[in-house]
Amino acid sequence: MQQIIGREGCLAELRLRLSESPVVALLGARQVGKTTLARQLMAQDKTAVLFDLERPSGRAALEQTPELTLSAQQGLVIIDEVQRLPGLFSLLRPLVDDPGHRARYLLLGSAAPELVRGVSESLAGRVQFVRVAGFSIVETGSEAIDRLWLRGGFPRAFLASSDAAAWRWLEGFRRTFLERDIPALGIRIAAASLDRFWQMLAHCHGQLWNAAELGRSMGLSTTSVNHYRDLLVGTYMVRLLQPWHANLAKRQVKAPKLYLRDSGLLHHLLGLRTMDELRSHPRYGASWEGFALEQVLARFGDHEAWFWGTQRGAELDLLLQRSGRFWGFEFKCSDAPRSSRSMHIACEDLQLEHLWVVYPGGQRYALAPRMTALPLSQLADVQLA
Repeated sequence: MQQIIGREGCLAELRLRLSESPVVALLGARQVGKTTLARQLMAQDKTAVLFDLERPSGRAALEQTPELTLSAQQGLVIIDEVQRLPGLFSLLRPLVDDPGHRARYLLLGSAAPELVRGVSESLAGRVQFVRVAGFSIVETGSEAIDRLWLRGGFPRAFLASSDAAAWRWLEGFRRTFLERDIPALGIRIAAASLDRFWQMLAHCHGQLWNAAELGRSMGLSTTSVNHYRDLLVGTYMVRLLQPWHANLAKRQVKAPKLYLRDSGLLHHLLGLRTMDELRSHPRYGASWEGFALEQVLARFGDHEAWFWGTQRGAELDLLLQRSGRFWGFEFKCSDAPRSSRSMHIACEDLQLEHLWVVYPGGQRYALAPRMTALPLSQLADVQLA
């Protein structure tokens, strides 16, 4: 599983991976700042060359004479939006296997490896993956929690001059994603159909995935619904959080949970422009759950991460395994959360080292042994060790 890191450590991580592997893929959603990071690398390496496949000049050389162009390179070669030319992966393999070829390749992509045809097969054993997400609270500071929550982590939305300007940017992003980015992947789905599906998912945010029910409401087959879902998962718009299964004497939930990764896009799809509108919306609590969950995963990584639930109602929003031990997180959008029977069951059944109840307040306090109410603003102080 690729690591998720913020911008502060991303350049150092990229340098490390490039020293270890001939090919590194920097993956993330559109407009999260991958190109900016690549240009920062270029500023420190005067031999680096960039091919931007969204620009005709960058695309032409790699379409017409790709082998000649790449074989002549030395040093760092950056290929932006690499999923637009998936045939490059099979071409890169003999180049990186040539002991006399001294180039290193940084591939920037806005589709997951599963969507970039042939990457796993063509570059197996030769490529390392690093994923960069949008801004997190660690980067923006705790004083900007509400702004980050409402606008989301896309840099241009977060840094916009006003909430209205952020809304307009998200509107443009949504249209471009549907009308240009999806067709550029070679996927033929009507933009209006995918947009309608995306809006439906916003109302299912934080709920168990039920393809049959969603298909009935949209007049689509289960196969089509799962295909649309996987497309949005693969382009980093949606997260599927899988359930944890253990040999417990209880019937456990087996369907995954679905979240929209970026809270700003979630609010845009729900038509929410201000914090006042968000606070009065029925999906307020679900919005907090998804937002806080993404902040925890940005802090600790999304490997070995699940949720847990039983058929009798006991549940845990997030379960992380680190060094063989289990840690739990609950997300409560209340002023002063309390412990619940469900939390105690989770602590006992899953043998949690500790359960953190993450909420938007300002005071950290004990709820019970091995259970603490934690302000999201103090997440950086938590260590899982």
